[in-house]
Amino acid sequence: MIEAENQQINKSTNQQVGDATARESAIRIPQSAINSWRLLIHDAATGAENMAVDEAISRAVAEGLAPPTLRFYAWEPPCISLGRHQPLNALDVGRCRELGYGIVRRPTGGRAILHTDEMTYSIVAPPDHPLMSGMVLESYLRLSAGLVAGLAGLGIRAEPAPGASRPGPDVSAACFEAPSAYEIMANGRKLLGSAQSRRATVVLQHGTLPLCGELTRLIECLALPSPAEREALRRSLTEHASTLEQLTGRRVTYAEAVEAMIAGFTSALELRLTPGDLNEAEMAWAIDLVCEKYGNREWTERA
Repeated sequence: MIEAENQQINKSTNQQVGDATARESAIRIPQSAINSWRLLIHDAATGAENMAVDEAISRAVAEGLAPPTLRFYAWEPPCISLGRHQPLNALDVGRCRELGYGIVRRPTGGRAILHTDEMTYSIVAPPDHPLMSGMVLESYLRLSAGLVAGLAGLGIRAEPAPGASRPGPDVSAACFEAPSAYEIMANGRKLLGSAQSRRATVVLQHGTLPLCGELTRLIECLALPSPAEREALRRSLTEHASTLEQLTGRRVTYAEAVEAMIAGFTSALELRLTPGDLNEAEMAWAIDLVCEKYGNREWTERA
């Protein structure tokens, strides 16, 4: 098993590196290495730090400063991530603060997720990479094979949701209430949700696997009009979503889930994974992105 590496972002100003210096020091990745992937395994970080690192990796891959990258990470403290275009008023912000939950806006679309007791993955590659080429749903389906294989290693028989799956117009602000096309299902319930950001020069897909705990905890933080609607959503989420513990009957650790997913991506997608670190450019960009974007109220509160 590959040992998790502590990649906490140091925010002190004396360690910040300017873009120009960082770019000069980064090693450009030759085209001949396009099928080799970097593996990053990170300990828990804040929501702003996690989203900043995902975007920093995306920028580095787009500029040829880093190879395609598979990353695993966790969240501390618990954090609710909003979809890129989801309004902040979908949440009861005061209640989030009372419960000690952070709030961050993702660079990808979708609905609100409470990140706690989970394993999160991100995968970043150029849009012309064989895994990412074509339309969004085509790449979703290809990548789902790695996720399904990883879950099989944990004893879960999972499958992608049908390609025609779409949340209805009356769906709630909670991401796990209903699956989208090719998101991962097990025993008829949504188990692993993903979202994708597709640019001209890079594709980022990230997703979350709940390990344990009550998925309905998110409902306490949603701005719902009545107790009756809150209770109805609680029942719906219980019926339509699941954690890994509910399916396996045991606690699966973060490290165990990461190990299984590495094996799944390696076998199903034939990735050649090499453990690595963030390069200097990525670290510098991530620090800036925490300050200027993901930790900034202007970004979080935008509609």
